[in-house]
Amino acid sequence: MMEKLRLNRITFWGWVIIATFALSFVFLIYPLVGMLSRSFLGGEEGTLSLRNYIDFFRLPYYFTTLKHSFSVSIITTILAILVGVPMGYVTARYNIPGKPLLNAMVVVSLLSPPFIGAYSWIMLLGRNGFITNLVRHIGIEIPTIYGFKGLILVFTLKLFPFIYMYVQGALQSFDSSLEEAAENLGVSGFKKLMTVTFPLIMPTITAGAVVVFMTSLADLGTPMLIGEGYKVLPVLVYEEYMSEIGGNATMASTLSVIIILCSLLVLLLQKISISKRSYSMSGLRPPAVKKLKPANRVLLTALCYLVALLALAPQITTVVTSFIKTHGPLFVKGFSLDSYRSVWYKLSSNIMRTFLYSTIAMVFMIIIGMFSSYVIVRKRSTATSILDFILMSPYVIPGSVLGIILVMAFNKPPLILTGTAAILIISYTIRKIPYIIRSSTGILYQLDLSSEEASINLGVSPMKTFFKITAILMLPGVLSGAILSWISTINELSSTLILYSGRTGTISVAIYTEIMKDGYGTAAALASILTFATIISLLVFNWLTKGKGSVV
Repeated sequence: MMEKLRLNRITFWGWVIIATFALSFVFLIYPLVGMLSRSFLGGEEGTLSLRNYIDFFRLPYYFTTLKHSFSVSIITTILAILVGVPMGYVTARYNIPGKPLLNAMVVVSLLSPPFIGAYSWIMLLGRNGFITNLVRHIGIEIPTIYGFKGLILVFTLKLFPFIYMYVQGALQSFDSSLEEAAENLGVSGFKKLMTVTFPLIMPTITAGAVVVFMTSLADLGTPMLIGEGYKVLPVLVYEEYMSEIGGNATMASTLSVIIILCSLLVLLLQKISISKRSYSMSGLRPPAVKKLKPANRVLLTALCYLVALLALAPQITTVVTSFIKTHGPLFVKGFSLDSYRSVWYKLSSNIMRTFLYSTIAMVFMIIIGMFSSYVIVRKRSTATSILDFILMSPYVIPGSVLGIILVMAFNKPPLILTGTAAILIISYTIRKIPYIIRSSTGILYQLDLSSEEASINLGVSPMKTFFKITAILMLPGVLSGAILSWISTINELSSTLILYSGRTGTISVAIYTEIMKDGYGTAAALASILTFATIISLLVFNWLTKGKGSVV
């Protein structure tokens, strides 16, 4: 009797917290704990051992991949900062013409998957690439896109938009009175930038740098396509688990733990560096846009558009090549729709599945995101703080690692999901839910409590108040975040490559498969479909946010 009374006392939001914890335990905590425990199984007869970790640091075959991963990610991050910060500053502070077009070019290049960029650069700078053959005819041999330098090029052009968008947004809300005070004290020009402006937006720069570092560290598709002999950690994880001669699940688990720890270390270092100083500003007086002299304006505009065009080159190359006639693996003279006809005839089910799975995942993200963010913000407690941490933890889990832990957790009774559409949808929901949580909590912090309090004072239950008032006020912003998550979901390769089966393949898997068997025409057509879907989704996003939204 007492237990029934206690259950009856649990409010609707109490059940939300319990349900969210239960889902998190089944689909996130349980797989993660399983992976962690499996990484210590190295002794005889499955006893606990540190042998896998010792082997990783002892054997060059394993440890070299960690050094490769850090080399690529660190250099990519530095170059992305060197490109993104000046470009963001110029577009935010000066009268560069066509800023909406420039921003659109950057955003489209940002939201397409990195492996499509790698494929496009193979078309341009591969051993038989267009630019490679062009300069070869005039007697010049240039390095191909493969290997370390190719990874740096692709990642830098793909990821500098994160820095650009963060810096541009920060400078547009910058308090100009701080710079004016510095000028009154005799500090101006480059010295003012280095001692006042950039230090104050350092949290923004480091936040963008962390995103660049973690994205390049976790990416699987790009190094698999162009890395060749330069093997990085995600590729090694994939090979250890999917090896044709028998995968090593315990070593794959060990490598996965190491990747997650590296990501956590980077986040921790960023938080420590920011916490040492105060960066608060009122933002009440944003700086006015300065007019450049004609020569300087032409030069800076040309440089900005050149960088944006280079970043957009993969999408342009993909769309153009999708209309070129093919003869087997070769492109021939003339244009046609043959690649699209072939795609629709052979791979239409992959296209339909991609949009279906992503849409279902988006619905789950919206529902879970809205409910959980509400309890995190409005029902603050130790339990909701723990819930917030758990729901944000997938942010540091690479897609390939998430795929592996889900396969290991759900390939045996009582819950067998391996090879089904359900496991893909679960993976997408888990991986992208942090973005919905953050967008939803950000909206809730901005909403005044007075509307909810007035409704409850009039006798409306808290649950009905949420659905009739709060959810409606949250929905436009939540949908905006959901659309951006949907874009990244339709482009997802890393986790899908681990989780898919013959019946659940998606567009990204089909593109990767076509590239591997030299089906460049169909790969270009499929990639173009993703590009067009991304552009349409961005238009919807801009409509929902009335042009004031941000993709980062």
